[in-house]
Amino acid sequence: MSATRHLATPITAPIATQLPELKSGTYLTETQWQVLLALIDAVVPSIVAESEAGDQKHQLRISQPQYAEAYERTKRLMKPPDYDKFQQYLAARPLDNPRFMRLIKSTIQRVPDSNRKQLGTVLSVIATRLGSLAGTGYYTPLQEQPVRVREAIIQSWNQSWLTVWPVIGKSILKIAKAAFAQADPLFMELIGYKETPENYEPGPSFAFDFMQFASGSGIETVETDVVVVGSGCGGAVCAKVLAEAGHRVVVVDKGYYFPTSQLPMATEAASEFLYEGNGMLQSADGSVTVVAGSCWGGGGSINWSVSLQPQGFVRQEWADRGLGFFTTQEFQHCLDRVCDFMGVSDAHIRHNHRGNVLLNGSKKLGWAAKPCPQNTGGAEHSCGNCTLGCYSGEKRGPTVSWLPAAARAGAKFIEGFEISEVLFDKRGRSKQAVGVLGTWVSRDKDGNVHTPESSRVKRQVRVKAKKVIVACGTLQSPLLLMRSGLKNPHIGKNLHLHPVGHLSASFDEDIRGWEGAILTSVCTTFENLDGKGHGVKLEPSTMVPYMFLYEHPWRSALQWKLDALRCRQMDTFIAITRDRDTGRVYPDPATGRPVIDYTPSAFDRKHILAGLVALAKLCYVEGATEIWPFIQNVPSFVRESTSVSVGEDEKEEGIDQGINDPAFAAWLRTLERTGVNFPSATFTSAHQMGTCRMAASPERGVVGPEGRVWEAQDLYVADASVFPSASGVNPMITNMAIADWIAKGVSRDLKKARPRAAL
Repeated sequence: MSATRHLATPITAPIATQLPELKSGTYLTETQWQVLLALIDAVVPSIVAESEAGDQKHQLRISQPQYAEAYERTKRLMKPPDYDKFQQYLAARPLDNPRFMRLIKSTIQRVPDSNRKQLGTVLSVIATRLGSLAGTGYYTPLQEQPVRVREAIIQSWNQSWLTVWPVIGKSILKIAKAAFAQADPLFMELIGYKETPENYEPGPSFAFDFMQFASGSGIETVETDVVVVGSGCGGAVCAKVLAEAGHRVVVVDKGYYFPTSQLPMATEAASEFLYEGNGMLQSADGSVTVVAGSCWGGGGSINWSVSLQPQGFVRQEWADRGLGFFTTQEFQHCLDRVCDFMGVSDAHIRHNHRGNVLLNGSKKLGWAAKPCPQNTGGAEHSCGNCTLGCYSGEKRGPTVSWLPAAARAGAKFIEGFEISEVLFDKRGRSKQAVGVLGTWVSRDKDGNVHTPESSRVKRQVRVKAKKVIVACGTLQSPLLLMRSGLKNPHIGKNLHLHPVGHLSASFDEDIRGWEGAILTSVCTTFENLDGKGHGVKLEPSTMVPYMFLYEHPWRSALQWKLDALRCRQMDTFIAITRDRDTGRVYPDPATGRPVIDYTPSAFDRKHILAGLVALAKLCYVEGATEIWPFIQNVPSFVRESTSVSVGEDEKEEGIDQGINDPAFAAWLRTLERTGVNFPSATFTSAHQMGTCRMAASPERGVVGPEGRVWEAQDLYVADASVFPSASGVNPMITNMAIADWIAKGVSRDLKKARPRAAL
């Protein structure tokens, strides 16, 4: 293993990560595909002026005055494209775009089988005349309707009191909007978004020397002191601590490593290779989109660098549950140690527009806000692409800092290795973990991972170990314990997701929000709304276009296409909730994939709403011209003028009403009355915690205060799944600090178990 290296030949764009071949598509019938594509076509159709229309079925015709007003409004609100480009943009039909079609097919392919079957059933029903009458109000089957009728059907579904139709409508909208924002070349040209960063130069990458195995029918065996299952924020810290303490360590992960020269990935490849469930995870009811890393380095490879330590009231809450460690100075030492190793600091941050909106708006409103420390080793790190993989190498996550340090101390690594079970010696009175068993899949002869597994070496591998540390993440760690026969009733329960509500705002300037650091500031005024540590933080969000436009409210095809064109003038923010109430995760009986049973409670939704109201106020005082909460039933707020509005009797005083502006105040009341209720509102989670909860006794949790699983000896869990409750902050630093504590305890146990040298 070498340390860091640069490519010998400079490159000007990331090396493309190839995609797997699509399956045949026979999981939907030809008729089901026709209905699905007819719906998708109505979300982002070809739009033309009535006088120029030639295809009434596939072109959405609008009157000449309406068309002219659309262009005039675009000119008023932004630096517009020329009229010819504007016409081309509206007239383009995404179904004619091969990349768009591939995205649609790959999205449907990745949907879990049970959900796809449900979708197929609905599509089949509305393809019939009677089913169409019941579902759309028209006797003519949906796929035979002109696009204007199909658009009207989706609009009616969004307002339906029968939950099935808004849910179906929301799903279709998300798929179509996300694909459009990734695939339409003219859209990207007009907003100025480039998939390859300007002046691209990848940073150094560590040359991991992954273990390889020959083909064969027998089980390959590896022996070590500690096997760490998972290379993310918890597992990577454990690997470094234990390897540097002199123990033999093997780190295994089902994901593969991608060096900086392959980053940032194209959006399709990032979904395929960097994210759990290929980026298609949702709660069982569809209310929450769940984002989790699943590659070498785990979530630390695709997170946004935020390095916040847990608040005092969270530490005290955990201590009050019998876990006194969290109020000790030793826990603080663990927090400081992991931060120091990564060079965590807020000294070199350069805030982009939305980072400053949050800071400056909070100051104007008298709210508490601060910069977010970053794990970037003192680098400015103005990278808006980390969510697609960080190409600069400045973010000191697992693959840049922890795992290379573990390698230098002698740790070994296996990528592409999916663990099926923890192995136990059951000869004693209690189970004793002695290793893991799983299936390893090599890269192909060219070093790629997109080719069929049948063309690569596939081998069962057993890792024998004195200690087993499970660090697969909150969604996978409990599933591994279940597959291994553990029965503690808390396994998989107590799931916290930090559910997030979104809000976008446009401004009278060219922002290009995908440039600059993603998340560099936070407002903490609303983090303790109930007096018991539950509330929201206000933070900026990623601005990779498809990652926020897929949730941007759609009320008509024309409205959404015109809004999307303005995204270079938008900022997006999140209200991230420390959730009190919980869900669970369990394996899909057919596939074994995680099923996420979670719906934000009324208690937690109340806090999300408070966060959205606060975000709207922040954006208003900073001059936003239009504000969109991502709630289908709430109209956007449109500012009539950005100048100070005063009444006749106020002209002399020149009073600026600010957030007391009557029109804005009335709109806020509408937002508060409507609330954030599924399916009109949906939520996102990038933080998953609690499914192997740490507790003072097995009656209350899965692991004890030192991370040891209550049901077995020599088995530990060291990731965010052990959090006693939601951390209330971006969980990376808390996760790493707890892993540091657990790993040091494992090291002490190993050293105690070593035979004393002969005198």
